[in-house]
Amino acid sequence: MPVSAAAVSAGAVRTGPASTVLAAGLGARRGRGWMLRAASFRVDSPLAGPSALGLLIGQRATASAVVDLLAGLAPPAYGELRVLGEDMRTERGRAAARARIGVVRRGGLIRPGLRIRAVVEHAARRTRLPRRDRSVLAAAILDRLGLAPWAEVPLRTAPELVARRARLAAAAVHQPDLLLIDGLLDGLTPQDAAQLADSIRDIGRDTGIVAAGADADALALTCGEVLTMADGILVPDEVGP
Repeated sequence: MPVSAAAVSAGAVRTGPASTVLAAGLGARRGRGWMLRAASFRVDSPLAGPSALGLLIGQRATASAVVDLLAGLAPPAYGELRVLGEDMRTERGRAAARARIGVVRRGGLIRPGLRIRAVVEHAARRTRLPRRDRSVLAAAILDRLGLAPWAEVPLRTAPELVARRARLAAAAVHQPDLLLIDGLLDGLTPQDAAQLADSIRDIGRDTGIVAAGADADALALTCGEVLTMADGILVPDEVGP
């Protein structure tokens, strides 16, 4: 299985070197309470078939905090967390992992009038390639996600589905090894959620994906396995495409 939720409690998760994310007894605090308690799961490198792990989290702030944890923007409080082989308990490990991770969120500030092509080309600067090569990468991801006809449209005035695809393109343009999704599938019509799920699955053919959100049906369309968070505890959920 490309995605595996081990017994979701403290304890080790057996895994090979191909694992993209390995969490064993992982915990994280939020203020005086626990955001995540004793979670163990893994996401392996993409294989044939669905390879994304979904995290069904009702509270938006909690979902964002979990994504921040996996993205190396915050350290775990206890337990083991390795992302792309890096030890996320150390600043050096988090910095090394961040360079190989893409994060896409439902919201985020975008300068008025900034066109979709410019948003994606700006994100491509993370590759540190020459500008011409970055433009080629941006054009490729725009074409891959069906955004070429919208490339000169300002992101803030684009239809919602187009805008979310553009955010996905910006997060994936530097060809990350892992893509973290924060609420991108929430708040859409079933038809739009299905189309966006198709785009995410396409990216998932060559990228590990962990998607957090509150829409169980959309996560089921996108992910091979979904875990549900309740009171800071992740439990397996029998949903999937």
